[in-house]
Amino acid sequence: MGFGPGHESYEILCSVTNKTVIFLLVSLFHMALSLKTLVQQCKSFQQIKQLQGYFITSGFFQYCPSRTKLLEVCAISPSGNLNYAIQMFNSIESPTTSDWNAIIRGFATSNEPKHAIKYYQSVFLSKFNRPDALTCSFVLKACARVLALFEAKQIHNHVIRFGFFADVLLVTTLLDVYAKVGDLDDAQKLFDEMGKRDIATWNALIAGLAQGSRPRDALGLFKRMEVEGLKPNEVTVIGALSACSQLSALVEGEAVHRYVTEEGLDGNVQVCNVLIDMYAKCGSVAKALGVFDSMKCSKSLVSWNTIIMALAMHGNGSGALEIFDEMGRVGVVPDGISYLAALCACNHAGLVSDGKRLFRAMVGAGIIPNVKHFGSMVDLLGRSGRLEEAYQIIKSMPMSPDVVLWQTLLGASKTFGNVEMAERASRALVEMGSNTDGDFVLLSNVYAAQERWDDVGRVRKAMKNQDVRKVPGFSFTEVKGVTYKFVNGDQSHQDWQEIYKKLDEIGFKVKEYGYVPETNYVLHDIGEEDKENALCHHSEKLAVAFGLISTSGGTPIQVNKNLRICGDCHVVIKLISKIYDREIIVRDRSRFHHFNAGLCSCGDYW
Repeated sequence: MGFGPGHESYEILCSVTNKTVIFLLVSLFHMALSLKTLVQQCKSFQQIKQLQGYFITSGFFQYCPSRTKLLEVCAISPSGNLNYAIQMFNSIESPTTSDWNAIIRGFATSNEPKHAIKYYQSVFLSKFNRPDALTCSFVLKACARVLALFEAKQIHNHVIRFGFFADVLLVTTLLDVYAKVGDLDDAQKLFDEMGKRDIATWNALIAGLAQGSRPRDALGLFKRMEVEGLKPNEVTVIGALSACSQLSALVEGEAVHRYVTEEGLDGNVQVCNVLIDMYAKCGSVAKALGVFDSMKCSKSLVSWNTIIMALAMHGNGSGALEIFDEMGRVGVVPDGISYLAALCACNHAGLVSDGKRLFRAMVGAGIIPNVKHFGSMVDLLGRSGRLEEAYQIIKSMPMSPDVVLWQTLLGASKTFGNVEMAERASRALVEMGSNTDGDFVLLSNVYAAQERWDDVGRVRKAMKNQDVRKVPGFSFTEVKGVTYKFVNGDQSHQDWQEIYKKLDEIGFKVKEYGYVPETNYVLHDIGEEDKENALCHHSEKLAVAFGLISTSGGTPIQVNKNLRICGDCHVVIKLISKIYDREIIVRDRSRFHHFNAGLCSCGDYW
């Protein structure tokens, strides 16, 4: 009988060998656990390098799974170094998918996320690796950061091809990319195709719709969540409140606020901050203050900045400065945004001395003014008629003035009829290559107010030659949950005849109070009667007239306008608020006007 199965010596040898193998395997297992623990305990870049050296000298680097963990720590942890991680990765003879994922993830969270996409493409150039769901997830997050829609669509195809579509987290990440780059149709389609969704999925689409051009759809999705029995969380309500802010949908914003209170989400400072912003943008600065004063959580710097800017936009300059001063009393150090909000409050209230004082205090506190701070000072001085002083600030700035600064000076020149300063600002804008319709219209307004019709014609010709078209003014108002939009001279509304009849009635009544149409706001060299008709049919007047015939007496009317409210409309709406005993709130592109009893919150200073 030979040496083999059944032989006593063979059986003894096998027994010994099996024990040895088991011992070695157990030893290796414990060593692997020990190495993994060591990697997890790395607290500095130096420790990462030392551990890598041990991996190499002990022969584990090319084969031990803990190598990937070390690579990941080096690529993404605060104690790591992405460049060193890349060198480490390049020394691996046969990198695994997990190794690739560590580098791709590192780039996706770095200052150069576009390189994550390049490395992802390298995975496909490799003959030995296939991406997994994590690979796709990391590179999609990079796509979201650099708004890489084309690449995201390619990865979408890979997700389907490799069978990852059932991964809810991965598909949610893909949906988030579509939402952030503004491809809301594909985001909605992907959402509808998903067989299973978590809260994160709903949140991604709601946020995308709210930040994009479909805030109404965002609110609809928020309501659909509740219908389907899902509980919105903090992220969800932040998206819904953002949509309310864009729509000035106060009633719906209040409904979201009630949900926040009922579910105890008002302990979240971010939710409270967005609530303050929502109420301010929906025209109710009193409710914004109510949220600020009753916050259960500690107020953040953002909380203070938000309420100061809210008061500023509503013309309550003194209130804004009181809260700014209160910050210092409670130990909150204002930042550049705080000072900017306070300066805006001075702008809208004509507090020139306070504005100058704040600007000096900001510089004294070591905060370097940026273009917006200088712009706020130019606006403050320009609004008060100190055009030369405003001009000198622009000329003395340590950085190049932007287009907005010259447009601000041009607007102030128009307000005070200063043709020379308007022409200076206009020349600067032309030199900077600006050709927005507002630049031409403001200069044309200056000439029209002086009845310099030849110059008006020259400006109009320049607009035509450069194919510059005036942005049409429009206003919208909400009645019983439905939003109605009006343009100048609009006759598309089903009740347009009733609206125009109301305008005629308004015209007669305001003249009884001494109103005289400010026809200098009309650019055309036409007859006075035609000018009066043009003024009468401005979009904000149409919206207010519709509000009067569509709501019961005493109901506030709120109107949103895409452009700055004109002086004539401002005068007329003040009188309407007195004659019809209505509060009328107009939100234009720069601030809120609260009309009540014949007065405006701006004090005729805007």
